[in-house]
Amino acid sequence: EISKEEAFTAEGVAVNSGEFDGMTTAKCKKLVTKKLKMMNKGGPQITYKLRDWTFSRQRYWGEPIPIYFPVEFADGVEHADVDPKEEGCEHTIRYDQPIPVDESELPLRLPIMENFEPGDDPAGCLARAKDWRYFQKDGVWYARETNTMPQWAGSCWYYFRFLDPKSDENAFSKQVDEEWMPVDLYVGGAEHAVLHLLYARFWHQVLFDLGYTSHPEPFQKLVHQGMILGSDGEKMSKSRGNVVNPDDIVNTQGGDALRMYEMFMGPLEAVKPWQTEQVAGIARFQNKVYGVISTAAEHKCTEMDEETTKIMHKTMKKVTEDIDSMSFNTAISALMVYANHLQSLKNKIPVEAAESLALMVSPFGPHLGEECWSILGHTKSLAYHKWVEYDEELCLDTTVTMGVQVNGKVRGEIEIPKDADQSLAMEEAMKQSRVASQVDGKDIKKIIYVPSRILNILVVAK
Repeated sequence: EISKEEAFTAEGVAVNSGEFDGMTTAKCKKLVTKKLKMMNKGGPQITYKLRDWTFSRQRYWGEPIPIYFPVEFADGVEHADVDPKEEGCEHTIRYDQPIPVDESELPLRLPIMENFEPGDDPAGCLARAKDWRYFQKDGVWYARETNTMPQWAGSCWYYFRFLDPKSDENAFSKQVDEEWMPVDLYVGGAEHAVLHLLYARFWHQVLFDLGYTSHPEPFQKLVHQGMILGSDGEKMSKSRGNVVNPDDIVNTQGGDALRMYEMFMGPLEAVKPWQTEQVAGIARFQNKVYGVISTAAEHKCTEMDEETTKIMHKTMKKVTEDIDSMSFNTAISALMVYANHLQSLKNKIPVEAAESLALMVSPFGPHLGEECWSILGHTKSLAYHKWVEYDEELCLDTTVTMGVQVNGKVRGEIEIPKDADQSLAMEEAMKQSRVASQVDGKDIKKIIYVPSRILNILVVAK
């Protein structure tokens, strides 16, 4: 119900608006803005919502800002006769006359301080390091800036320095920029989108404009991992008492179990509640893998049947593609199915199949993978072994399992070649007792057969 006491501000249709009568709110806004622009009395404007970034910090940990300022004393006082570091020495720091530290004097390093708590001085704790803050140059006193940069200052371009960390000549060379940049994949929480990602891109644009990098954009692909909630479905916080200490999980179940459970919980991008009791399921899977590998190493079977060969290649394909798409939960699920099959072979587990299992497990459980690799007789880390390679032909199914319906109700299943015709499908269907019992003594009115999908037999009483 529309109130008569106050203006209507929701979306609607314009009334009493002259030439704009009858227009929807969206259309009206667009045309009003257009007309204002034509009249030179207004127009459209894009508003960017950016978080204000306070660059300076009044704390010890952070890059010192390489700026200093002249120090002035009372009229008639010579610089050689005073020391601003001493108590009672009256002086004025001319913050309106900033001077950059010469490039030859960089990097400017923080002083060693026993107490770097903030304190009460708004200039920050570095103001107490007087031997560092005040210095003379050509007989004139100066004072350094005591604010420090935030951690953003380094993290905004750290990916460049990672490429060339030992260079004393440049932050990074043009060669490594050409060989390695831009970053292929950035994985981070959604909160990074309006903080680190935004400002890293600003810094990158400046470096690009100055010619330090030949790449206009820093990151090619972005993936936001979902938040892990407490077991109560709420965001973890000390006040709620639902925080899970990863050290406790590592101490009881091991680092691999923790790592693998986090990836098995669900899609990477999804928000998921933590369930500590489910970590035990991952630990059982790890024990199964260890048992399969140990059995294979003991019996050293070299023969592999056709079923195992096809399952191995299908698993290699599935895990490889899932890792590329960051679908870690389904990759682990495929490994569980594979481990179950190998376990069912008992003392005839092929060494080749066991090796493939160890290799594919290693990205999710690196310690388990290395241990299994060693049990299989390898002396070098599996990290130096090439990744599994699958045969596309062996990943294809030559047969298919499909449902058989009688009058639209499923009465059985048959396994037939993928290219089987209707007559073969019917022949196999009638071997199913439940199907035959529904058809016997009745007239077949129609057969609906969709290869590889379904067989539906329509019957009527005679």
